[in-house]
Amino acid sequence: MTGFEEFYRSDLARYGAAGAKPYIRRLLKYLRRVQTCQNPLLRTYYRALYKRQCEKHGIEIPWTASIGKGLYLGHAYNITVNPAAVIGSNCNLHKGVVIGQTNRGAKKGVPVIGDRVWIGINAAVVGGITIGDDVLIAPNAYVNCDIPSHSLVYGNPCVIKAVENATDSYIENTV
Repeated sequence: MTGFEEFYRSDLARYGAAGAKPYIRRLLKYLRRVQTCQNPLLRTYYRALYKRQCEKHGIEIPWTASIGKGLYLGHAYNITVNPAAVIGSNCNLHKGVVIGQTNRGAKKGVPVIGDRVWIGINAAVVGGITIGDDVLIAPNAYVNCDIPSHSLVYGNPCVIKAVENATDSYIENTV
């Protein structure tokens, strides 16, 4: 399998038997095409198609962001991701999620997000922080501190609770 096929198939596999909605399939297809295409002319073409899909649905996920296999976009509207963000495999991003940069202070930079992370509706993850593996970030949480693996995070300021298998039943069809 080529890089595109591997990433695209693993993204779609996350949606299970019901499958992804057509607009999500197109969005993921063009994202993975532009990320894996080696031909500069084709890459420009795919960037234009991807940009159109993003604008149509209010999604700001730059193709330069490092995103692992098995990306799941739940209710994919108004999602904003910093171009330098790093997102691991089998991560779920929901409506209104912001993964952003802090420009000053001790946490200056962008987040690095581990594998199997579920980020709920309207959650904000900002700054040069590290989110571990198997982390559930509750809806409306504001996360600006490092989060260890196997944790549940909620509130503003963020409250961290250690929970084994924090994303069980939240993240399914992992690849």
